[in-house]
Amino acid sequence: MKIITPSSEEDFLLYYELRWKILRKPWNQPLGSERDNLDNTGYHVMVCENDRIPIGIGRLHFNNTHEAQIRYMAVDEEYQGKGVGTLVINALEKYAKDQGAHYIMLNARENAVPFYQKNGYNIQEKSYLLFDDIQHFKMKKLLKNLSGKSYILTFFCRFFINNKNIM
Repeated sequence: MKIITPSSEEDFLLYYELRWKILRKPWNQPLGSERDNLDNTGYHVMVCENDRIPIGIGRLHFNNTHEAQIRYMAVDEEYQGKGVGTLVINALEKYAKDQGAHYIMLNARENAVPFYQKNGYNIQEKSYLLFDDIQHFKMKKLLKNLSGKSYILTFFCRFFINNKNIM
């Protein structure tokens, strides 16, 4: 298996086809519903076997300089549970770190929460209900450990916020 970024028109057609097949088709959503206005600026990866046909995909975009977000993770049903999703998420996390992100947010479908937890993500809160059927949970993973002065400042701020009655 190899991890690549889609580069040609054909790569992107196959990429979006898998995204639609896994994330939209089972809920009778039309072709095109698998895309959004951040696709043109997002970072995309796909896992392929020996060809350029994707078996796993994902996109990362930045909400601000420190917060990246993963969206549209999908693995072909035949390859689920075989490490393909972890390859996708690792590639997206590496890119986010290289670009200076401190953490990654995502909204996981309820059935995918255990996968993300295995990969170090923590539930922040219950999120939205997609297609009146699919519960999502907001999840977060820290990418950088705070060190030095930043850590001390953060520690004291949290301490005083949590113990505001001690003064």
